[in-house]
Amino acid sequence: MIRIPGELAKDLCDNHLGVSRRDVLRVGGSSMLGLTLGGMFELQAKSKDHKPGGPGWGKAKSVILCYLQGGPSHIDLWDPKPETAANVRSVFKPIQTKLPGVHFTELLPKLAQVNDKFTMIRSMSYTPNGLFNHTAAIYQMMTGYTTDKVSPSGQLEPPSPKDFPNFGSNITRLKPQEEPMLPFVMLPRPLQESNVVGKGGTAGFLGKAYDPYYLYPPGGDMDMGKMDKISIDDLKMRPEVFSKRLRRRARLRDAINEAAPELDEAVAKFNLNEYYDQALNLIVSGRARNAFDLAQEKDATRDMYGRNTFGQSCLLARRLVEAGTRVVEIVWPKVANSDNHSWDVHKGLEARMKNQSAPMLDSGLSALFKDLDERGMLDSTMVVCVGEFGRSPQKGLSTSGNSNDANGRDHWPYCYTAVVGGAGIKRGQVYGKSDKTASAPDEKPVHPTQLLANIYHSFGIAPDTIVYNHLNQPRELVKAEPVHGLYA
Repeated sequence: MIRIPGELAKDLCDNHLGVSRRDVLRVGGSSMLGLTLGGMFELQAKSKDHKPGGPGWGKAKSVILCYLQGGPSHIDLWDPKPETAANVRSVFKPIQTKLPGVHFTELLPKLAQVNDKFTMIRSMSYTPNGLFNHTAAIYQMMTGYTTDKVSPSGQLEPPSPKDFPNFGSNITRLKPQEEPMLPFVMLPRPLQESNVVGKGGTAGFLGKAYDPYYLYPPGGDMDMGKMDKISIDDLKMRPEVFSKRLRRRARLRDAINEAAPELDEAVAKFNLNEYYDQALNLIVSGRARNAFDLAQEKDATRDMYGRNTFGQSCLLARRLVEAGTRVVEIVWPKVANSDNHSWDVHKGLEARMKNQSAPMLDSGLSALFKDLDERGMLDSTMVVCVGEFGRSPQKGLSTSGNSNDANGRDHWPYCYTAVVGGAGIKRGQVYGKSDKTASAPDEKPVHPTQLLANIYHSFGIAPDTIVYNHLNQPRELVKAEPVHGLYA
């Protein structure tokens, strides 16, 4: 194996010297573990062609998922019910949005001015099967599948090579990169509940070649300046590793190929030259390094997104997509089942949402839609904003075994809201409707697996495309049909 070095004295062809993540970062590569970049591109080039499948088919070149880990209260954000009983209705006043007759709460004044750019799904719903708590619900949202081993509390085992792949891993496998850029980036922290970290956030049985690049800047969850701590030095070539040196290795590869025609014939179908060239292009182009450099943005743009972790993550997502990244997952920068900035508001809902989480969401998501639209990128970029569930309509009610005070709401998967826009999604639409207490869909229920099916459909990937798991068993990407009514 030809090894791209990350340290001195490792310029060897020993197959026990695999490329670690640190090795690859040192020369401006990807985060794939145990594989060369060439190997990564080779694996990602295996795809299927499918015939067009109706409205919205193949409109998306990229997707940004703003994942509101913790489960935001739909009643207190974008589906207010001011006419309901006091123990149900929000303490926050409803406000008019850009769409006549459609109201948000006062927590989202900026999003209220751009909701003509996206669709609100007010009828997200599923009946849980051990999914009352976060980990299992996150796993279902990210992979489209539930697991056999779910404890009564909803907790799952840690990530495993047997897991179903994150939808982003499936996309990058079936829609290989056309640009010398990282295909799939997850930031600024892992999916997490308690000690279960990263469940649903890996490529699972597809193998580590399709894992996302995990961009987790240093600093705690309460450090609002952590996105400024992204070290682009990690994406530069070390002084002792020059472009010419890498090119010499390419010539060495060519010499080996010429000397071993039998080997060439055996691996001809893998297009090794092409994959090696793609790997070198990623390393020497500086594309990833430039995309990660938020300092290149104007102060006014950074201020518009919000000088906090979520806002700057949304801005970085736009920069990554602009540079050619297929999938960006922004995980809400506060772990589920925690306080301070978390959406998991069992207690202290009013202060936490008003002063912490909602202002960050309002600035970051509204700026993302506005910025993408003004740059002409929204037509080819799908944006999805959703949590693993909503919150209970009745305050203080225990639905998951957690304790809740009179100013808190528990987990509620039966009805909640998602935002979807771009890549052919209809603008200014409210899809579905919740009942008078936002307890259940009144019409057009949408299961989270259907939302995944829409993401695949928008990329021109049939949701029933077959992949093979670790036991070589056929499995659909997701067992659901897309909701065609979301498209224009």
